[in-house]
Amino acid sequence: MTGRLQRLLAQVRGCDLCSPYLPLGPRPVVRLKPNARLLIIGQAPGTKVHQTGLPWNDRSGDVLREWLAMDRDRFYDMETIAIMPMGFCYPGRDPKGGDNPPRPECAPRWHGRLLAQLPNIRLTLLVGQYAQAHYLGRRRGKTMTETVQNFRAYSPQFFPLPHPSWRNIGWRKRQPWFDAEVVPALRRHVAAALKD
Repeated sequence: MTGRLQRLLAQVRGCDLCSPYLPLGPRPVVRLKPNARLLIIGQAPGTKVHQTGLPWNDRSGDVLREWLAMDRDRFYDMETIAIMPMGFCYPGRDPKGGDNPPRPECAPRWHGRLLAQLPNIRLTLLVGQYAQAHYLGRRRGKTMTETVQNFRAYSPQFFPLPHPSWRNIGWRKRQPWFDAEVVPALRRHVAAALKD
């Protein structure tokens, strides 16, 4: 890892910009090395990830790894896979259910600087509507469903996915094309990106 990236990651991990809004306090979660070829951009850590400091270390991560047909060792291999959420810290609980949206300060402050240290990224998975809104902008569909269904339109740079939360189980049942079409294509794209 370069000295520049080490210094930048130390700054990210020491960030307390949003601390007044974080019920559990700041604990930025990000994993990357400069030679990574696959980048996963999700939403924000949940409580379990906040406690462990390991991204996707929860049931959502199990589902994501299932979609990728990837075991934990491969998934957490920082030499090939980088993980960076839209919001680096747990944002708290939404009174209506689920977690709050990612804090809006993280991506503008840190993403560009971190991406500049990742010159070998071949594919970026945009997991959830917040990552898709930020990175696809007007190119995304009117709904997250439309964006995911039209995943080919964003290739080869991006691959949009729904968030693999238990809250989206009903969505998957109503969208049989996701498991039939999108998941196999996702696996092919990821395999190509990670191929030496």
